[in-house]
Amino acid sequence: EKIAAAISELGLRHAVITSVTRDDLPDGGASIFADLVHSIRRKCDCRIELLIPDLQGDYAALRTILRACPDILGHNIETVPRLYQQVRQEADYRRSLELLSRIKETSPEISSKSGLMLGLGEEMAEVLEVMKDLRQSRCDILTLGQYLAPSKKHHEVKRYVHPDEF
Repeated sequence: EKIAAAISELGLRHAVITSVTRDDLPDGGASIFADLVHSIRRKCDCRIELLIPDLQGDYAALRTILRACPDILGHNIETVPRLYQQVRQEADYRRSLELLSRIKETSPEISSKSGLMLGLGEEMAEVLEVMKDLRQSRCDILTLGQYLAPSKKHHEVKRYVHPDEF
């Protein structure tokens, strides 16, 4: 309710909402995302974009979120499959693609979105393969961004990708 009130007070026309992975909850936090969408819809007229975890492949949880009808539902691939063990140890590339596919299978009217970080050591051919995989999963929107290490404890930036490449 507080988030919905803040969105209303700020007069936002588009809100992007994300969270940490909630594997500690039986539904991976799906009911929280759904309740939030309903609260926002009651308080204001705002496009709602959710960025969700993979829900550990729980498609009942995904349906809970989809029934709330966010305008955009995103799940980030983050990197190329070769780098998953280093960058996304808890994630599974195929499970992420399957989640994106199921968004479109279940609710084709909802836009699906994913994101990819560049500069972690990926090769251009690998990036293009991820793009093909996302397209096969019927992902509507893809964001590409430069990876920046939040601290020295995080993965180092292997390469700065010049904006001309984007």
